[in-house]
Amino acid sequence: MGKVIVVTSGKGGVGKTTSSAALGAALAQNGDKVVVVDFDVGLRNLDLIMGAERRVVYDLVNVIQGEAKLTQALIRDKRLESLYLLPASQTRDKDNLTEEGVEKVIRALKHAFDWVICDSPAGIERGATLAMRHADVAIVVTNPEVSSVRDSDRIIGLLDSKTLRAENGERMEKHLLLTRYDPARAERGDMLKVDDVLEILSIPLLGIIPESMDVLRASNLGTPVTLADDRSAPSIAYFEAARRLNGEDLPVTIPGEKRGFFGKFFGRKAA
Repeated sequence: MGKVIVVTSGKGGVGKTTSSAALGAALAQNGDKVVVVDFDVGLRNLDLIMGAERRVVYDLVNVIQGEAKLTQALIRDKRLESLYLLPASQTRDKDNLTEEGVEKVIRALKHAFDWVICDSPAGIERGATLAMRHADVAIVVTNPEVSSVRDSDRIIGLLDSKTLRAENGERMEKHLLLTRYDPARAERGDMLKVDDVLEILSIPLLGIIPESMDVLRASNLGTPVTLADDRSAPSIAYFEAARRLNGEDLPVTIPGEKRGFFGKFFGRKAA
């Protein structure tokens, strides 16, 4: 039985879709069978990041409404045989997502894949709550900015109240992915430092993704950054984050610092 991950945030533009694709590719490169599901109905960007926009025939809404089989909607990545995409619809709205339909799709995917990564839309509306509903693990993506961190704190509250795990009295495993971090700007006080973000959100740190043009270049090429250049700083950070998801206890290195660090909020402990 596979594990369901929701990649979520309160604020848009923080790198959820980029992170979903990068982590999915990193896990698949490790030999796991992975599917990345786009829950951003009406917009749909995950297919662009993964270079599959011309291959979309059926989508998540088609499957939920019985217009297509799940196997017809799944798109296998051309570069990694164990990486798949379930795209969102561009022509429907989020009201076409039903709780029963989402549950049925997620259950089927859990039986077929090791990892089911749900790329959530930003905010707290229907698409976002349905994306997190069946999650076993949540990755909260935030930038080191006050507004982004505040919105992420709101999302953490929803994860502890609106998910099936929360309703069943079970703990939702939550991790922080800090994106677009620039150590020079943090030192100048132009953005929050890592320990400031951790103090506010108080969830374990999965990884720190440095600000880099490599991410933008990979997105424009339609390639997850972990496939575009596995030696770039963002790629290395995503690969290490994927290893922590798999239970490895790796130190997290702050960009610009030589040593990793552990601590109450810093080092990930295997669930």
